[in-house]
Amino acid sequence: MNSLRKTVCGLVAVAMGLSMVQAANAAEEVNVYSLRQPFLIKPMFERFTEETGIRVNTLYSQNGLVERIKHEGRNSPADLLLTVDIGRIQDAVDADIAQPIQSNILDANIPAQFRDENHLWVGLTTRARVIYTSLDRVSPAEISSYEELADPQWKGRICVRSGMHVYNIALIASMISHHGPEETKAWLTALKDNLARKPQGADTDQIEAVSQGVCDVAIGNSYYYGKMLDDPNKAPAAKDVRIVFPNQGNRGTHVNISGVALMKNAPNKENALKLVEFLSNDEAQHMYADINFEYPVKQGVAWSEMVRSWGRFRHDELPLNAIATNRGEAIRLIDEVGFNE
Repeated sequence: MNSLRKTVCGLVAVAMGLSMVQAANAAEEVNVYSLRQPFLIKPMFERFTEETGIRVNTLYSQNGLVERIKHEGRNSPADLLLTVDIGRIQDAVDADIAQPIQSNILDANIPAQFRDENHLWVGLTTRARVIYTSLDRVSPAEISSYEELADPQWKGRICVRSGMHVYNIALIASMISHHGPEETKAWLTALKDNLARKPQGADTDQIEAVSQGVCDVAIGNSYYYGKMLDDPNKAPAAKDVRIVFPNQGNRGTHVNISGVALMKNAPNKENALKLVEFLSNDEAQHMYADINFEYPVKQGVAWSEMVRSWGRFRHDELPLNAIATNRGEAIRLIDEVGFNE
């Protein structure tokens, strides 16, 4: 009888041990919902798995992820939401699907400007909203600030994508922070009057339009320049333009982020935090920025060779929370002046 009892107890112990191992193995993962294309983030995730043994599962979509996570509610498998633009990450905060993400490592690696004041998101890379000018038709000293885009000399000479795109909303929100809504509305109205065509296309289309002579000046994100120079089919157009970092004589160039938020119902919270901390370290920051021609948020991390060739620049130190706060006002102004009409 004692022998039978020992055998049963032994089997129970083995079964419990197997269950614990299986549970532990199941827990060694992290689920990322991403608006960033897989090829941009896969190398960092693979390196994280090599280093920690934690598997990264990724769900990619160009839109609708905030709504999906909100609909999934307490049963959502999402641990992290990875996205671009302060507006899109603020949408997650406004939808009440994020929880504070706090870490001494993140505080040390990521400047306060690129962290939410309530710890609901952190930035991972930055990108500059720059001015592109024709090498042949615009001299280097002709334009050096966002404010000068409103100058009458540029009438019929500027190209830009939709004013309602998140990148432009953020830029206009930054102008509101610096100049107030009335002055920004006047600037936006003058900028509209200077457009060569109705706002359309993506940032790369604006660079191509300058190359084709449709306009002489364009507004776009810096990393698109790198992407085009790296593409044999796009490089000729990119080589026809000059990249200008605006407002170097005063506040600096407007920058935005790619960022991440920890989901409120994250089932793998500990692993999620480990992944974000990994993405903020030197190795991942260099990989992250190098692959997509962005700028690391962590100071001291080397830029890619191509990005370095564009030169150093001073960036606007306006906290991104201030930009997020002014997004609604920016959208209202864009609509009021009929910018896209």
